[in-house]
Amino acid sequence: MDTVSVREASLEEFDTPTLLAHAAEQAAKRRYEEFCIIDVDSHHYETESFKEILNYIEDPILRESTRAQGMRDGGITSSRGGYQEMAGRVTRYKGRLKEKTEAGTHRDIALTRRWMDAFGVDQTCLFPTPMLSLGLTPRVEVEVALARAYNRWLIDHVTSAEPRIKASLYLPFNAPEECERMIEELGEKPGVVGFCVTAPRYKGVWDNCYARTYAMLQERNLPLAFHSGFMWGGDRTMELCNRFIAVHALGFTWYNVVHLTNWICNGMPERYPKLKVLWIESGLAWLPFLMQRLDNEYMMRSSEVPLLKKKPSDYMRDMYYTTQPMEMVDNRKALELTFELLKAETQLLYSSDYPHWDMDLPSTIYDLPFLSEQAKRNILGENAIRLFNLKPTLAETKLARKAMRTAAQ
Repeated sequence: MDTVSVREASLEEFDTPTLLAHAAEQAAKRRYEEFCIIDVDSHHYETESFKEILNYIEDPILRESTRAQGMRDGGITSSRGGYQEMAGRVTRYKGRLKEKTEAGTHRDIALTRRWMDAFGVDQTCLFPTPMLSLGLTPRVEVEVALARAYNRWLIDHVTSAEPRIKASLYLPFNAPEECERMIEELGEKPGVVGFCVTAPRYKGVWDNCYARTYAMLQERNLPLAFHSGFMWGGDRTMELCNRFIAVHALGFTWYNVVHLTNWICNGMPERYPKLKVLWIESGLAWLPFLMQRLDNEYMMRSSEVPLLKKKPSDYMRDMYYTTQPMEMVDNRKALELTFELLKAETQLLYSSDYPHWDMDLPSTIYDLPFLSEQAKRNILGENAIRLFNLKPTLAETKLARKAMRTAAQ
């Protein structure tokens, strides 16, 4: 018998505002238009613009090789494994491919505007998705070529055309000299607010080969973000897990745990005291654990870290973190203590991770009873404005939505 999935049949058309109707309702009830909301970690699927990005690959031989192999799993980039779409139950994964957008506007801009308006978000920092695992490719030239092509394409087609969309550009961290070139050439381009290292990789952040990269970012007051991810196939530790839930729970935390630990133990905060560092998409529960572990070790073996002038947890409280995926634990006191330990009011930034399956709405912060009104506004937008030197202007779409609701009443 030939079976047809009900989910497949229902996806002849797809509409983001319809999908996010409840999110828009939340935004209206909470009156998000009265303050600024910055989403510092959202995503698009760069592979959907593969033909455009391809033209930006400078090496003609690699360009033709990429054209033949493609960029998706099994193509020129490495496969991560996983089944995040839950066999089609997360409809927006496939649905977005069938969504119609208006002529004359780049598809990525149109789709991003739609979910931003539904969420009540003023500005967002847009990241790639399949490229998050690119740091583990054994072919350094591939990472460099795709990073340069993607960054230049993103600036030309997205950030320069839509001021609400910002970017922390991908650094090809396996090639330090190319990182320096990237910062020099693209650091002042429209919409560029910082640079990003994809955390799934096996390069030590302490290596002196990155000294000039860090110094360049510090001199330009451009934040450095470590965006975590997972790797199932190819990581021997994660291959011990036989369920995606385990890989996801551990992987997104593990890579940032390792890099942050090395960052502190090698005295990077003292070597680059004005470099702003942001840790993305690892949740929050790992932070109290790491603070306690590193402080305990430091009190016993401080001679191993002679550059440090204070406890590791104090350096961690000088760094920045994103909310998503914020662990909604049953014990509210545990979450409150976590916020207190990391100085969330000044160091925590809202992120949605949309359109991924575990995305968070602004209400995850707005509805927390232990936060003051000012703390909520700081986390939802003002901390990002300060970190990325953004203009704290409300989007016209939010003001228009407020006028429409007032007229309806």
